[in-house]
Amino acid sequence: MDTIASLFSFITTPVSWVIVQFHKMYGAIFGADTGWAWGLSIVSLVILIRICLIPLFVKQIKSTRAMQTLQPEMKKIQERYKNDRQRQSEEMMKLYKETGTNPLSSCLPILAQSPFFFALYHVLNGIATGKTIGVINEPLLASARKAHIFGAPLAAKFMDSSDKVAALGATLTDVRVVTAIMIVLMSFSQFYTQRQLMTKNVDTTVKTPFMQQQKMLMYVFPVMFAVFGINFPVGVLVYWLTTNVWTMGQQMYVIRNNPTPGSKAQAAYLERLTKHVTHAGKVRRRSEKTIVKAIVAKGRDRNEFERKFVNALNKAGLAAQADGTVVQSTAQAAAQTADGTETASAAGAATGTAARRQQPKRQSKSQRQSGGTKQAGGSTSLEKSDEPEDAKPAAAQQASKPGSGTRSKAQSGQRKGGPQRPKSPSKK
Repeated sequence: MDTIASLFSFITTPVSWVIVQFHKMYGAIFGADTGWAWGLSIVSLVILIRICLIPLFVKQIKSTRAMQTLQPEMKKIQERYKNDRQRQSEEMMKLYKETGTNPLSSCLPILAQSPFFFALYHVLNGIATGKTIGVINEPLLASARKAHIFGAPLAAKFMDSSDKVAALGATLTDVRVVTAIMIVLMSFSQFYTQRQLMTKNVDTTVKTPFMQQQKMLMYVFPVMFAVFGINFPVGVLVYWLTTNVWTMGQQMYVIRNNPTPGSKAQAAYLERLTKHVTHAGKVRRRSEKTIVKAIVAKGRDRNEFERKFVNALNKAGLAAQADGTVVQSTAQAAAQTADGTETASAAGAATGTAARRQQPKRQSKSQRQSGGTKQAGGSTSLEKSDEPEDAKPAAAQQASKPGSGTRSKAQSGQRKGGPQRPKSPSKK
């Protein structure tokens, strides 16, 4: 143990110094020997480390999304060279080099905080064994050994014997209850973090082995935390629980505000963005402009959710620009999407207008029987009737006489100008 501690001495000294500085601040408020002072010092150490790791976390997100995009190509390489492992590895490395991705980038935050985790473990183990380490001297060591979190000493473990726990001024029951609760919370937070990543922030249009691996990790990691957690001191459990909660909250923020394209989270985000933009008439946040800019740049390669977003803006009379802004569009721009296709309302209106223009007037039954048809100029041509004039009903003959005032001569079948048709002799 001393050999391992000496290997991490380059990091145990800074970690112990940071804890002591936070302890001075919280000790002035809660008391130097209280569990609150030492517990909050560990929590503050976690927060400080995770803030410093935010750039690596952003790089991890970009790397994970790049790996998700490459999954179809990787699957093709695996199927093409399934019998040649060396050639398969060469093609994979070539693909990574061409796209500028690194599979290890997704593990950077975990790898980066591992030295701090081991350093904290050795600091707390030194407190448990009564050995000074780093900048923690004898008075600070005695104060830390008195500190309890809900009745459990910082240096106590779930598997410790009752004699060892009693030497730290606690009971075995208190230690095991507190450590068991913290292990369960630690495993649950890890499970929930991985689950929300799989259910909300994964491109549902692509089914790849990468997704199956993530599902396995969703169940493997909590079990690992539960197994190893029984051998961690209470102070380390505080550290690990805090970093899990931080990761969960950080991931929830990323999923809500910068979701993976094609995921359920993106559908929910674009729905909220649509309501915001159509109500305000513009994009306000820089992050929103970045996403709108990326959607416009995709053109015809947009997914279903992005096409719905563009169409919703067009229906509202807005147009997304290449720089990520949204402006009021003209009537023509409102009738078209950004990729040149008509919206359903505009296309329906145009089709309905054309149909109304081209549809002829419906003829009445009498017009169809008499053979009359409408011409393009609007005039009516009447065919000559083979029926004798005097064979018509008397009411019709009376209406056809001049001065009757009921119908005009043209309507009764007589010509307005020129000689009139001779009447046939009446048949008696």
